[in-house]
Amino acid sequence: MPPPVFRFAPSPNGYLHLGHAFSALLNFDLARASGGQFLLRIEDIDATRCRPEFEAAIYEDLEWLGISWETPVRRQSEHFSLYREAVEKLSGRGLIYPAFESRAEIARLVAERETTSPWPRDPDGAPLYPGAAKSFSVAARRQLIDQGLSYALRLDMAAAAAEASGLNWVEHGEGPGGETGLVAARPEAWGDVILARKETPTSYHLSVVIDDALQGVTDVVRGQDLFWSTSVHRLLQSLLGIPQPIYRHHRLVLDDAGQKLSKSTRATALRELRGQGATPTDIRRLAGVP
Repeated sequence: MPPPVFRFAPSPNGYLHLGHAFSALLNFDLARASGGQFLLRIEDIDATRCRPEFEAAIYEDLEWLGISWETPVRRQSEHFSLYREAVEKLSGRGLIYPAFESRAEIARLVAERETTSPWPRDPDGAPLYPGAAKSFSVAARRQLIDQGLSYALRLDMAAAAAEASGLNWVEHGEGPGGETGLVAARPEAWGDVILARKETPTSYHLSVVIDDALQGVTDVVRGQDLFWSTSVHRLLQSLLGIPQPIYRHHRLVLDDAGQKLSKSTRATALRELRGQGATPTDIRRLAGVP
């Protein structure tokens, strides 16, 4: 039996914080304890937010923590053509359609619908897609695309779920509600998720399952905030005919207000803690790494 393969896959859109340290160290320790491999992947599909200095800081922070990884490092921005092929494959089966509403237009549509009753939302709290683009004819879609309008390529969840029903995954950690063991996937809860955009031929959901399969990742160890995203990932794995890994969702590192540490809320970066005199041992203690 081949050794297990673990990975840490940050986005270079900010500096790493204690939450990242917890996940990276946990993956690294598990790989080392099992005689497996530890991979580092740079998830840099968002060209507007990802910056070279953040990527360089990721390498610096991980090396300081005593973490080493296999080379070469996979950078998602170098593999857009591969993700595009997967989108075309799903599109050819009638499972993807373009939707042309802006974020502001979607918010307006949701507000209109909620004047009578609450509009359904996904597990992250975002409203499900409320538009009617799925019903557009091929000619109408082509006309809008030819006009140069921006669009998002959405998965027709009803059609996709009909092709791949009864999905589940093996959970070695636990979900936010204590879910563990064999967990039933519920991709329908996410509605018609975005798999790509006109400007970017992929999304987190699509690229992560393709990369995990291509890199031979056997154990996905990540935060509980991504627990229910696994439902979408299991669906895409089934549709694309790629293997599923074992999942282990771990607790989140929280701030003093009980909120998940986040780059968007300017959680204290590892580089700042290092500048204040913290050692790698201190980081393990602060993050609560066993």
